[in-house]
Amino acid sequence: MMQIMSMMKFLLKYGIDVGSFLGMTSLMIPFIASIIVPFVCFIAVIFTYNKMIGDNEITVMAASGLSPIQIAKPALFFGTVLTILNLIINIWIVPYSQAKFYDTQWNLKYGLAHMKLQESAFTEISDGLVVYVDHVNGHDLAQVMLSDMRDENSPSMIFAEKGKLVSTVRGLSLIMTNGALQTSGDMMVTGTFDTFDMDLNLEDKEDNNSFRVRRIPTQDLVHVAFDAESKKQQKTVLTELGNRFLSPLMNLILAALCTMILLRSSLLRRRASFAPMIAVAAMAGTMGIYMSLSNMVDSLTELGLLAVGLGMFLTLIMAILIKK
Repeated sequence: MMQIMSMMKFLLKYGIDVGSFLGMTSLMIPFIASIIVPFVCFIAVIFTYNKMIGDNEITVMAASGLSPIQIAKPALFFGTVLTILNLIINIWIVPYSQAKFYDTQWNLKYGLAHMKLQESAFTEISDGLVVYVDHVNGHDLAQVMLSDMRDENSPSMIFAEKGKLVSTVRGLSLIMTNGALQTSGDMMVTGTFDTFDMDLNLEDKEDNNSFRVRRIPTQDLVHVAFDAESKKQQKTVLTELGNRFLSPLMNLILAALCTMILLRSSLLRRRASFAPMIAVAAMAGTMGIYMSLSNMVDSLTELGLLAVGLGMFLTLIMAILIKK
């Protein structure tokens, strides 16, 4: 959700054209789909089986000799198919689309074609970085003033007679000549220069570790988990791996949980009218517990325990479903 809000903020701030907007939006579809697929599975199952209960179809099936697990087979099959689909999306499609999304955003934000510096006006390149130019001739600038507030503890002001925007392998740079630099902080430092190369690239505040790991291919992410430089980095990587491999299981778990509650209530003829609400509450509780546990994972062992726990939970649901 944070990334979606970040994208909307970016689009509004930089006035992206319709074509670029549609392109960036399409790259967000796999990520959004990976989140909503389990909820779609749950809603589809609860709607279908609740209608069957209302039409007394479940009662007829049970009277004809079908067991609860046989009645639940379509829902379990549907949950299994969506689990596989969600795995494919999470493991391959989302990392690729997230990488493409970031590249597109970077090119639009920092590309030379999108840098529209205006003469005799202040232009905010990014948060904390403002440029004033007296004269613009293509990528050549005259009488440049740059305010760099990206580091709040050490803000700086740069004045230069000339400047030039240059695209490098690092990204966008502003090369200034014949100028002066003033840096304030614990103590003020001033100086002059013949040539000064200012790197204009800046990671967004929203582009934190969790957003970066989403762009890493799954096979590379596994290696990062073993070679993490710090415990914090390993925790971020393991959380992402857990989301990619374990969150798709929620399709099958929610399908089984929903079916179990609806069938037990219908066949036992107890609280059948409240069964959908009970199923929704159970779904919310299950998702909340999963999200809490996945964010607490600090090691590969704990990630394995979470996977085993989800498997045992699914087995328990199946056992209750089978039991008459």
